[in-house]
Amino acid sequence: MNGHPVSYSESTLTELMIPAYANFGGKIHGGTLLSLMDKVAYVCASKHAGNYCVTVSVDNVHFLAPVEVGELVSMSASVNYVGRTSLVVGIRVLAENVQTRTTKHTNTSYFTMVAKTPDGQKAEVPPLILEHSDEIRRFAGALRRRRLRHYAAERMDDFKNSFVVDKEVRAFLADERCEIRLPDDT
Repeated sequence: MNGHPVSYSESTLTELMIPAYANFGGKIHGGTLLSLMDKVAYVCASKHAGNYCVTVSVDNVHFLAPVEVGELVSMSASVNYVGRTSLVVGIRVLAENVQTRTTKHTNTSYFTMVAKTPDGQKAEVPPLILEHSDEIRRFAGALRRRRLRHYAAERMDDFKNSFVVDKEVRAFLADERCEIRLPDDT
């Protein structure tokens, strides 16, 4: 299977933020932005994979700045990493105020997508050809996030499976904003 360079599937979605997208605070609803990010992630991943792709996880969604009604939002997506059937698409979101000609970075997110065959089975994806040091950094960063996520998931499983409310847990939670009131506490 022949690989594709990152540039092959780079995609940008630009949309005007209209009043219907606003939340009760008058800013663009985070769910609207996530939906748009999901669309551009799909376009980018499907172009690289040559197959339908579905979202399986979203990492690092941090809203750094609010998006205002009337701004143009551009979401730039590129494939940062490929596994056998999965791809990580990095998305950079910029909001532009066309009146003041200012642009702000509102967030960066990583969508993990899985390629599917027409009958719904997982499909193998082409390798990713890395041509620039930034592309190598993004690939390595995505691989590191993936490994850390698996490590953390294993540790959390261990934690859940062996959890007891003991002195250590009580000490761990002592300075937090919670009170432990178990029926057997006297």
